[in-house]
Amino acid sequence: MGNCCLGGAGAGPYAAGGSSSHPDANVPNDAVEGFLKYRGYHGLYTQIELSLSASNLRDRDVLSKSDPMVVIYTKGRDGSLQELGRTEVVLNSLNPQWIKKVIITYYFEVVQTLVFRVYDIDTQFHGLEEKMLKLDEQQLLGEATCLLSEIVTKRDRTLAIDLVGKVESTSSTHLRKLGQLKVHAEECALSKTTAELVFRCTDLENKELFSKSDPFLVISKCVENGNSVPICKTEVLKNDLNPMWKPVSISISRAGRKETPLVIECFNFNSNGRHDLLGKVEKSLADLEKLSGGQGEHMFVPISIGKDQQTKVLKSRLFVDKFSESVHHTFLDYLDNGFELSFMVAIDFTASNGNPRLPDSLHYIDHSGRPNAYQKAILEVGEVLQCYDSDRKFHAWGFGARPIDGPVSHCFNLNGSSGHSKVEGIHGIMTAYTSALSNVTLAGPTLFGPVITAAARIASQSLAANEKKYFVLLIITDGVITDLQETKDALVNASDLPLSILIVGVGGADFKEMEVLDADKGERLESTTGRVATRDIVQFVPFRDVQGGEISVVQSLLEELPSQFLTFMRNRDIHPST
Repeated sequence: MGNCCLGGAGAGPYAAGGSSSHPDANVPNDAVEGFLKYRGYHGLYTQIELSLSASNLRDRDVLSKSDPMVVIYTKGRDGSLQELGRTEVVLNSLNPQWIKKVIITYYFEVVQTLVFRVYDIDTQFHGLEEKMLKLDEQQLLGEATCLLSEIVTKRDRTLAIDLVGKVESTSSTHLRKLGQLKVHAEECALSKTTAELVFRCTDLENKELFSKSDPFLVISKCVENGNSVPICKTEVLKNDLNPMWKPVSISISRAGRKETPLVIECFNFNSNGRHDLLGKVEKSLADLEKLSGGQGEHMFVPISIGKDQQTKVLKSRLFVDKFSESVHHTFLDYLDNGFELSFMVAIDFTASNGNPRLPDSLHYIDHSGRPNAYQKAILEVGEVLQCYDSDRKFHAWGFGARPIDGPVSHCFNLNGSSGHSKVEGIHGIMTAYTSALSNVTLAGPTLFGPVITAAARIASQSLAANEKKYFVLLIITDGVITDLQETKDALVNASDLPLSILIVGVGGADFKEMEVLDADKGERLESTTGRVATRDIVQFVPFRDVQGGEISVVQSLLEELPSQFLTFMRNRDIHPST
């Protein structure tokens, strides 16, 4: 498949859509990735429909029962609320079931906090549309808060949460239970419908002096303001003026609908990111379906004649050799069937981090409560992943240090145990990390192979036992690894297992060599025996590239995880049972 956005294959802002890479996609795609992100391409997402009901609401009316309505908000990290929608008003009911649904976009890599407020609508306002009601004129019956991920990870995607309200007494203010709210999430059916297309072009313009153009396609949807938002891309083909690309998949929901106008642009790849436009076509998915197997469409380029913008029709043509539609199992389908993500972490304790007792150390524990880079990465990634693991017991290791009275270890249990590596929750990881800083001596060198092998062993045992688990190993490091080939060997071996690896580089080291581990940045990994990785399982990000920016560490690391999960499931022909 091409590296595209599938509502049925993964996540974005953002999650559950899909992407996959190719063993023979032999042109580095970092410039393409940067180009797409600049133009608005981020991750993968899916649409969720929320249904609401409540029980045992407080009766605030004198001669009848309450007339409840729910207002749904998303809550930002700064505490601000943004209204998503409102249900209808149900008359005279303390146990209402609202008919009106609220649609929300689910992003796997973002912690999405939802706030539900139930109001009793005064009789004098019953004739007004819900959106016109002034909430400060209504009585609040109760409020409930949860994470969207808490809902979608329930087996039936239904979460019961208490409605609470503030009760003031002479001495204090406390919360009181005021009923219960049930929230049910349903993935919109359109999210699962995917169109697969095979594109080819003929007679492309040659933009190179000593070779031929290196073409790739970018498919974008047109939005209301007249701009276009990239939703899909093909691989880059070298030295080819008549290219045929691998099949690409586009979810109908990502495109909007089949009649939504799309722009298909063909570019000549340049490693500096300034790609040359070779031509483009404007067609909807419905139009592309009609083109399938036909004569193709002439491409055009915009040109300026004086102050006028015109188009120049080219000899080049775009063909659709195949168009088909299918319904794919989505990331949420697997969650609904009991599959879980199991979080693991490995922390770099090499001496290059600096003396933990000194403020300039990357391991320095600030007693004011401000987290260091290691703690911040653990907290942010763990905050997302912990909801997808029912027992919240996580494997935690350290590497590159000398435990008390022992040799340097490149994979030791962070909790100090000689028998097991699990800790309880994110707090358990943080506690074990702080304790380990007092119980080991920082050493070196930086080796990834042992911790990857340890994680792969656990994933292999889980797979053999037919457990519904997919493992996610977070490695946090301050330096370039010294066992690059051994790490490649371990990653190639692990590519057949239910495992993804997230690597965060902290500090000021030059991490360019690390990017070779991330298949998005180049060719698939190859072991010393010549075996090629069956899929991309690594996502690498230098912490300094994203901290303080618009994209968080979590979003940068996790945006590919749902598609890596789905690629593994499909490669293994594992389906959620019905």
